[in-house]
Amino acid sequence: MRVLLAAWLFALSTGWALAAVNLNTATKDELIALPGIGPAKAQAIIDHRTAHGPFKSVEELKDVKGIGAKRFEKLKPELTVAGSAAKAPVAAKVDPAPARSGKGEIVTTGATKRDAAATRPKP
Repeated sequence: MRVLLAAWLFALSTGWALAAVNLNTATKDELIALPGIGPAKAQAIIDHRTAHGPFKSVEELKDVKGIGAKRFEKLKPELTVAGSAAKAPVAAKVDPAPARSGKGEIVTTGATKRDAAATRPKP
């Protein structure tokens, strides 16, 4: 029983058992690994994604030539578009108000933008 529980927890922690293929980021090889998808269908999915932009829903896969209702129903549980390029990145919000100490004083570091740029690691 402990071994089964340990294996289950390992699978969950690594995402191994529950990983869905993201239609918007999947490589050709990842698509080929799906049931019923060979090199030609994988390329058709990539070509559709390139021509029409990211998939907004898994159901849009039915618009790809060669993906019929039967094949789609077989693939649907294996697919996702979540966390994909379909969503625009959200810019971080910056509080324009200066930081204050507990005594109501404005706290500054004295650092400038130039200082910050100089301390960044070089690629």
